[in-house]
Amino acid sequence: MQLDPKKLTPMPGYVLVEPAQKTTQTSGGIYLPDNAGDKPQAGTVLAIGDTWHTEAGATIKSPVKVGDQVVYKKWGGNDVKMGTVEYQFLKFEDILATIN
Repeated sequence: MQLDPKKLTPMPGYVLVEPAQKTTQTSGGIYLPDNAGDKPQAGTVLAIGDTWHTEAGATIKSPVKVGDQVVYKKWGGNDVKMGTVEYQFLKFEDILATIN
C-alpha cells in the first residue's frame, strides 16, 4: 500500500509535519549527503488532528495550523517514510515554536 500524506488525518493531539530539506555545504563548497549529521528539526505542518482531551478533562487545541513553519523537539515524534520523504507525526507538546 502506497501512503499519500495528503490523505492522512492525524489522531487527536497530533500533527503531520514535512521536515525541511536539509542542504549542507562545507566551507570548501562540498555538498554533504542527507544522511550526514543530524536530522532537521523544522518543517511545514501538513495536517492536524482533532483537539486533544486529557484524562484530567482538559481540552488542548492545536497550537499551529496547516501551512505553519515549525521547530520541533529533536527526539520528538515518529518518523513515517512515504516515498523518499520521512514525515514526522508530532504530539502538540513536541512543537517548540512557529517560524514567522
